[in-house]
Amino acid sequence: MATADIEVRHLTRTFGDVRAVDDVSFAVGSGLLTGFVGGNGAGKTTTMRMVMGVLAPSGGEVLWNGRPITATDRRSFGYMPEERGLYPKQPVLDQLVYLGRLRGLGASAARQSVTAHLERLGLAERARDHVEKLSLGNQQRVQIIAALMGRPTALVLDEPFSGLDPVAVDSMADLLREHTSRGVPVLFSSHQLDLVERLCERLVVLARGRVVASGTPEHLRSRSVLRHRLVLSGDAGWVRGVAGVHAVDVEGHIALLEVVEPTAERRLLEEALRRGDVHEFSPQRPSLAQIYREVTA
Repeated sequence: MATADIEVRHLTRTFGDVRAVDDVSFAVGSGLLTGFVGGNGAGKTTTMRMVMGVLAPSGGEVLWNGRPITATDRRSFGYMPEERGLYPKQPVLDQLVYLGRLRGLGASAARQSVTAHLERLGLAERARDHVEKLSLGNQQRVQIIAALMGRPTALVLDEPFSGLDPVAVDSMADLLREHTSRGVPVLFSSHQLDLVERLCERLVVLARGRVVASGTPEHLRSRSVLRHRLVLSGDAGWVRGVAGVHAVDVEGHIALLEVVEPTAERRLLEEALRRGDVHEFSPQRPSLAQIYREVTA
């Protein structure tokens, strides 16, 4: 299949006097997992709905493979909305086969795809159960299968990992990588920053309706404040008084520091050695959570 990108250009959406999405631009590259991160009310769901055509933008456009996206393009996308769109009193298997038929799959192909996905996500034994009899986590798995059936040309998933146990998370991640390996662009939102950091090749961070950071995890880390971990033989409380050093956290003989002035690092180490042994002084790789707090502050 031909690979393609989703590109969002200057998307804006207002609801009355509220501008929920404000001039948002980013790209979801072919074969890449792109994490969409932001707090409640940041504008993630509204943006994803505009990508899928569920909401019309107040301004801006969505492109697919370099041209304005069409309803036909979107019909081949896999979409998982924030709210579950399942029929609670229908059996899981029958419902998913029906949804697969709506996606254009033949009856046999739909049943084959559904059966394979139920097996992958540990729901094969619940295929004949009504959706309302499933736990919320298992209902989430059914909704995921509805988005992944067939061979979607792109995936737009709103909080797909919510409520999943670690085994289901790993199975889901493997499924997504299978899609990206054939060139499918994947955009998914999540509040689980450690998971986004582990899975994604690119990140887009939204706050108050605007993109405040985007790029690869390494690019974002390079822009973050560098911290050092200092481990001493004695109490580290004295580091709070060193000029040019910001003590982020001090507990006993361990301190987490930001060296604000370049010359302060030497003064810090000289003072530490004068007071006793230095067991460790190492740069700390900033986590996505740290980066997120910095860019959304």
